[in-house]
Amino acid sequence: MLSQEFLQKLRLPDLEDVSQYVSNISTPMLVSMGAVAAATTYYLATRPKPLPPACDLSMQSVEVAGGEFARKSVLMDGDTYLTHYYDDGKTMYECLLRGARVSNNGPCLGARKPKQPYEWMSYKEVIERAENLGSAFLHKEHSKTTDPFIGIFSQNRPEWTISELACYTYSLVSVPLYDTLGTEAITYIIDKAAIATIVCDVVDKVNLVLECVKDREHCVKTIVLMETPSEDLVSRGQQAGIHILSMQEMEALGKANHRPPVPPRPEDMAVICFTSGTTGNPKGAMLTHRNIVSNCSAFIKVAEVRCPMSHRDVHISFLPLAHMFERVVQGVMIVHGASIGYFQGDIRLLSDDLTTLKPTVFPVVPRLLNRMYDKIFGQANTTLKRWLLGFAYRRKEAEIMRGIVRRDSIWDRLIFRKVQASMGGRVRLMLTGAAPISPTVLSFLRAAVGCQFYEGYGQTECTAGCSITSPGDWTAGHVGAPLPCNLIKLVDVAEMNYLAANGEGEVCVKGPNVFQGYLKDPEKTAETVDADGWLHTGDIGKWLPNGTLKIVDRKKHIFKLAQGEYIAPEKIENIYTRSDAVAQVFVHGDSLQACLVAVVVPDPDFLSGWTKRNLGLEGSYEELCNRAEVKAAILEDLVRLGKEGGLKSFEQVKAICIHSEQFSIENGLLTPTLKAKRNELRSYFRSQIDELYAGIKL
Repeated sequence: MLSQEFLQKLRLPDLEDVSQYVSNISTPMLVSMGAVAAATTYYLATRPKPLPPACDLSMQSVEVAGGEFARKSVLMDGDTYLTHYYDDGKTMYECLLRGARVSNNGPCLGARKPKQPYEWMSYKEVIERAENLGSAFLHKEHSKTTDPFIGIFSQNRPEWTISELACYTYSLVSVPLYDTLGTEAITYIIDKAAIATIVCDVVDKVNLVLECVKDREHCVKTIVLMETPSEDLVSRGQQAGIHILSMQEMEALGKANHRPPVPPRPEDMAVICFTSGTTGNPKGAMLTHRNIVSNCSAFIKVAEVRCPMSHRDVHISFLPLAHMFERVVQGVMIVHGASIGYFQGDIRLLSDDLTTLKPTVFPVVPRLLNRMYDKIFGQANTTLKRWLLGFAYRRKEAEIMRGIVRRDSIWDRLIFRKVQASMGGRVRLMLTGAAPISPTVLSFLRAAVGCQFYEGYGQTECTAGCSITSPGDWTAGHVGAPLPCNLIKLVDVAEMNYLAANGEGEVCVKGPNVFQGYLKDPEKTAETVDADGWLHTGDIGKWLPNGTLKIVDRKKHIFKLAQGEYIAPEKIENIYTRSDAVAQVFVHGDSLQACLVAVVVPDPDFLSGWTKRNLGLEGSYEELCNRAEVKAAILEDLVRLGKEGGLKSFEQVKAICIHSEQFSIENGLLTPTLKAKRNELRSYFRSQIDELYAGIKL
């Protein structure tokens, strides 16, 4: 027991006084104090703890021996490329069998009708249907060694994946087609790959194929329609020498003539993925099972610490399956026995699909993220709302930078709950790629969504990705470190003053994810892959001090101005699209001119708020696009951003015109992967470009 003398030295009341004090405390006060103590204890016990990063974030890649400045991921096991993550998943067919086992025959593929819940097929059902369809392909005289190519011409739906799995089961090769290529390109692909069987989802696509082969010799023998074809359609097919039947009939044919699976080897061809390209005919990238599995495995390796995949995951499939980004994501899902739910086929209904499916994995492209960002800020239409949104974002961002990623903070409950609910409320992993994304948009949405959110970089020729941001590194403005399945080196582009010795140059990739070349096109293959096996991407990169890669330019689209200065328009466009008022920019230069001009498409969701804030002007989107003072203000904002972005004076545009319709796949100004078709843009806006140059006084 404490002595009276000791208590006095501590300047505390004596024990009798303390007892008297406690007895005078009211019951409500005791309850309040208890509540505060309990709340404090609960907070200390449950407060979020930072998760460890996947690696030392200050050095995410290291240089390899050899003197070429090549770098590898610190997650790579020595100098060995990662070719597979699971020993029982070295081909896409083995990945399917593994998924069925680890999921205990759980739900595999799901789809829904309007306003209905998702209906699911189990892994066993999917495997059975794939075997039936694959057996029918063999019955139609396809085989691994003769006539192995199967065309798939469809929107995302379960039958798409079943068709591809049928190919994997019997060592056949899928060749995706997509209608945005146009009739001429589809005709070219059918002839180039000599495709005898094409699986189509709807009658319109069958009609397009019939149009492609009309009144000429062709290789198409069978069209499998996922719906039931009409007698008239079957008759028209017969006239063209083509057997048209339903998928149900095709599967029944395979069931009656069942063949045992013909499992592929890792080195066997899996896919011929025709890249749309911005000019010329499509090129058929040949990808093996090892290519695809190595790319899937590299992502699994990167995510294993912070976001390991499992059979409980659910993926929403809406990005085109004709492109490798979506196919690699599906590969990651299948090998873990996860579930894949497909959107209804209408992007306008995607939000309804998300809230119904409640996915945990949500791959996206920058175009969708930009729309989300604009919509969120468009709804913050008062000064107070914008301040609150900015304050909540800064608080969440501060947590993220400390390694805390969550969606249960007070800011989530007050501000970001609706954003998360619009995606189903369960998303724990997002991945963006296919095109550059603004660091501002990425940083904000990482905070708003509150999940693991990675940015990747790559192209079809390296299967899908060659670099990805590391778990725990939530900085923006770079595309992360090399994947553990490949090396990356930068090579000199002397005419643009990019030198590998300075950590800058053309991005080159080497590893088991690099494709085998272009189908029947050795000349184009030699232009893309050098004698040492390095894939030359045409993109200009820069190594950052922490070993991550930043894409800064594009080699293929450079041109000279009259005074001899080299211009890389995509770099300039990426800076200009940071303007709140701008959705799209096309920068043009002419070798006979000394300056640049641009076509600007204002953002329809953001322009009115921007003009009201900056100019005090109101009006409809069309009215504002036609006002001279709006054009002048946008040009001023672009020049400001250019200066902040380090553009030289000759890289700044001197004049712009405003165009109110967005560049799109539908109007032929974007590729299916949303890249600008520069030749088409130049032709489309030729008269406006000439007027801009005529009006410039240098």
